[in-house]
Amino acid sequence: MTTPPHCEQLHPAAPPRFGEADLSNCEREQIHLAGAIQPHGALLVVTEPELVIVQASANAPVFLRLWGPLLGLPLSALGGNLATRVRSRLSEPLDILPVAVRCEVASLDVALDGSLHRPPGGGLVVELELAAPACDLKGFVQDALKAISRAFSLPALGDTAARIFKDLTGYDRVMVYQFDDEGHGTVIAEARQPEQVPYLGNRYPASDIPQIARRLYERNRLRFLRDVDDRPVPLEPPLAPFQHAPLDMSLCCLRGMSPIHIQYLRNMGVRASLSTSLMVNGRLWGLVLCHHDSPHLVQYPIRVVCALLAEAIATRITALDGFAQSRAELAVRHLGERMILAVATQGAWERALFDYPEELLQALRANGLALLRDDGVLTAGEVPGLPELQAIGAWLDQQASPSFTATHNLAQREPGFAGLLPGAAGVLAVPLSFGPGEYLLWFRPERVRTLTWGGNPHEATKEGADPRDISPRLSFARWQEEVKGTADPWTHQDLTIARQIGNVVADVMQEIRSIRLLITQHQVKEFSARLYLTEHPLVVADATQRIILLNQACAGLLPSGQRPTYLTDLLPLLHDQPEASAGIMGALEELYPWRGEVVIRLPNGQARPFLLRLDPVVSAHDSHLGYVLVGNDLSDLKAAEVARRQFQDSLSAEARLLLVPADLETDHLFHDLLADILGNAQLAAREVRNTLEVGQVPTILCNLHTSVVRTTELLEHLMWYEASGVANTSRLPPCH
Repeated sequence: MTTPPHCEQLHPAAPPRFGEADLSNCEREQIHLAGAIQPHGALLVVTEPELVIVQASANAPVFLRLWGPLLGLPLSALGGNLATRVRSRLSEPLDILPVAVRCEVASLDVALDGSLHRPPGGGLVVELELAAPACDLKGFVQDALKAISRAFSLPALGDTAARIFKDLTGYDRVMVYQFDDEGHGTVIAEARQPEQVPYLGNRYPASDIPQIARRLYERNRLRFLRDVDDRPVPLEPPLAPFQHAPLDMSLCCLRGMSPIHIQYLRNMGVRASLSTSLMVNGRLWGLVLCHHDSPHLVQYPIRVVCALLAEAIATRITALDGFAQSRAELAVRHLGERMILAVATQGAWERALFDYPEELLQALRANGLALLRDDGVLTAGEVPGLPELQAIGAWLDQQASPSFTATHNLAQREPGFAGLLPGAAGVLAVPLSFGPGEYLLWFRPERVRTLTWGGNPHEATKEGADPRDISPRLSFARWQEEVKGTADPWTHQDLTIARQIGNVVADVMQEIRSIRLLITQHQVKEFSARLYLTEHPLVVADATQRIILLNQACAGLLPSGQRPTYLTDLLPLLHDQPEASAGIMGALEELYPWRGEVVIRLPNGQARPFLLRLDPVVSAHDSHLGYVLVGNDLSDLKAAEVARRQFQDSLSAEARLLLVPADLETDHLFHDLLADILGNAQLAAREVRNTLEVGQVPTILCNLHTSVVRTTELLEHLMWYEASGVANTSRLPPCH
């Protein structure tokens, strides 16, 4: 995302220190180096293992009702069980998730909630707040997890999440906020007080959340502010003794907020806020935003539940995405079967595409389809004329992307195509070969849209006499903008489906061209140029098994300089695979098709799995013409299988936590909660299994496992917290 105009990097070498940024350099404000906390708690930095205080918030003595300096004192000098409780958690990593301690100090007659983590550079941060009132959060979590798992669409999940968070936290307004590919955010669900103005459907520009803030959202996935009017409390000394630099407060729950963010909330009429990150497949998919019109304190156990439920919601989003991909994969598979059937019965695979194009158009919500290739153009639906299609093909040949081109504003990207409006405002093009001029194109018409923004995004600042008075909008009233000349944007799922359909079409084209090459060998040059650049390894041989074409992808599997003459010369690639070699020899002699998985060792020593397909080619008069050998790289598929096994093993390891250690005082509800968490993840993994993007499966499952581990750890923190002396005397309202 480009830096917004009001956040231009005027001094890129000198990022502003926390609190000294204005809207000319807010994109680089070091918000994680706040050097101050919110005043409803206290912060201590201690050494390990001595637990000696070396840095503290200025309010710590008053907060703890101790008179005199704290620096240099061991935690044990504060009395109570604080030091003991802290020491009991020192064996834990404490660098990704803060953990809780329920503790006391001698000077206070109330319990404290402590949160521990290790910042980069050394030391241990101990954050202390007054203990939360007792409540049975486990029952609420169980209800919430079941409600999340019952949501079978994104709108339903958003509504469920908003209601759950409002019931849990008591905020006036809760919004589920989704980012698009350009970083803009849209409120897709909302739960609010009846008298409040609705924000549902509002869009907010990407510039509202600077990139440095987004990165912090990925690391610390829950942030809250008790009151915008609270005065931040500085740390003493200002520099952390371990780093001789400002303390990295990325994981601090009490961290003070940027003055620019405070002003932003004030302009919205918000007094208190809480936000949790929704991390889907390793990226910041969106946020759950909670706003209150008056000061509002959300204490530690509620915040843990918010973080836990956000992970469960993100896992459910992964499952819903996987489900949509699975349905698309089934449609692509059916298309391939229809194309093969069309070749066998009608002699023309194109009939499968253009006799009944509705499925292909509906799959990508397009109104036009075109096939460009060297022997002509085929179309369906509403498409530009032949000269315009040829001009688009020439333009695509000049693009840098080798995989596909997708734009929802073709006329803006290339003004020469302005005349195609309103019928063809957007185009998605998938190349069918590495050579020029062959594409499968989908078109979308212009859709004049009215975008509803939360305030005018083109007037994002209000400047006063002092540069520090620059404000991130004074009005958040709905502002509507009419957008012309564009189509509905192509989604990531659209691109995936189009690429897979293109792969199916390209494979069939490759096989048909191979057959034609054998039928009309005098036209070898015409077909060889196209076949030589195809993606998959390909060998075409005549009836004597003499190779007449070996493409570039296949040549890359052979030792340098080796040029086989006959198909049997390729068998050494199958070293120590006697069954595959025997199968190929039998197919060559008996003229029957053969399929098999093999491992080919590349010239660099790397072993790579392939699916080999050997097909004899016979003419209409049963005359043997030759053979076509095609290889499909199975590396991604095999990696996905390994990732699935590892994921299942990891879930089995997590499931062993159902055998709770004896020193963790809990009940059967812990088992039920953990089972719900694992079940939610298992469902998401099952949907991911059939995703169109096989190469992404290991990454998706790795991110899913990370989320499961994080959710389980949050649940354990909650259980430890409740086991440390909290009486369960009240019950939160059930989820709906």
